[in-house]
Amino acid sequence: MTAPSRPDELTGDQLRDLVRRLAAEPDRWRHLVRPDATERHFEQIWRDDRVDVWVISWAQGNDTGFHDHDISRGAVAVVEGEVVEERLALGGEPRRIRHPAGAVFAFDASHVHRMHQDAAVPAVTIHAYSPPLWRMGAYAVGPDGTLRRQSISAAEELRPVEVAA
Repeated sequence: MTAPSRPDELTGDQLRDLVRRLAAEPDRWRHLVRPDATERHFEQIWRDDRVDVWVISWAQGNDTGFHDHDISRGAVAVVEGEVVEERLALGGEPRRIRHPAGAVFAFDASHVHRMHQDAAVPAVTIHAYSPPLWRMGAYAVGPDGTLRRQSISAAEELRPVEVAA
């Protein structure tokens, strides 16, 4: 992973280590999990000047749509179930990667991806972002093939974006 652009940011390796450690400490986040939720449910575990950390509960069919994390790099630990990540690829099908329980992965700020859950068994993931997440970009492909980005607050629910015809 690349070095941080500012000294107060965590590197991709540091973020990966953080989510891996937190995944092994369920007493810190288990009470925030919503296994019966039908919508993707997210709760913040921690936030300071360098990093913010979330636990996300996923039900079958939950989908973030394609998005970026603005200026923040991130890491994800899958602690239960399985999630699917699709990395946006122009001129071809998105690259699909299944991340089962135990998987940990990181990405930089320029990474555009979609995450969804397509299994009957709920999933739980731990996400960390540095610098802390404030804004994201949500993407849609228009009928003419043009890519459109909508800037959204990190407090908003990620969903696939509808493009007006």
